[in-house]
Amino acid sequence: MIVQCWAANDFDMKKNKVLDDMARTATRNSGTPTDTKKTSAGPASSRISTVCVYCGSGKGRNPKYAEATQVLGQALAARNIGLVYGGGGLGLMGEVARATLSAGGHVTGIIPEFLMQKEHALENATELIVTGDMHERKRLMFEKSDAFIALPGGIGTLEELVEQLTWAQLGRHQKPIVLANIDGFWSPFLELLRHMKSETFIRSGLDVTFTVVDRAEQIVPAAEAQAHAQATLSAAELPDGVSIALF
Repeated sequence: MIVQCWAANDFDMKKNKVLDDMARTATRNSGTPTDTKKTSAGPASSRISTVCVYCGSGKGRNPKYAEATQVLGQALAARNIGLVYGGGGLGLMGEVARATLSAGGHVTGIIPEFLMQKEHALENATELIVTGDMHERKRLMFEKSDAFIALPGGIGTLEELVEQLTWAQLGRHQKPIVLANIDGFWSPFLELLRHMKSETFIRSGLDVTFTVVDRAEQIVPAAEAQAHAQATLSAAELPDGVSIALF
């Protein structure tokens, strides 16, 4: 199914409006307050129904990246967790979507109209939403997802990941964020965060917290463990080999 999605002011949408919209959505879905300061939110649901996966529109040089998408797609389908992603058919994006579909899972692709041809929109996705611009795409990806997963990717993947980390840092949402550090791909990024903290640009009260896994098999259990911990306000019982990154 293809859905054409246009906001009345798509091309004039400003970042602060997107932030406000997402904060209101987080309040409805997980009880997170809309105040920009960090506050104690009420328990959220521990059930993850959908996850947003950020990843590259290329496959990268390391075959382990594509292998990870196959494992993740099968795991999502097995747990009856829907995939929300950028809607393209190329690279790791296409790989994780097709793997989910092949395993009987539900896939929602969200893509702006100007990327339909460039990224080979996956028109056999369960649902394909075509937006007017990138802001609307990112807003819908946020609203339709209970957790976020970052596989290897390029600048776009990095930007999407950092945006979610920033909004979590500022108390705009409490959804789990899982960094899939496949074959050490994200290790330089983790080192950069350590450097930022040592230089006090990441400081007390503005902590950056997320889950790091090394293997694709750990991604879904890690996201579910984090969701349960946040819902019950308890410490996460993480699977073996999974760690919480706190900067």
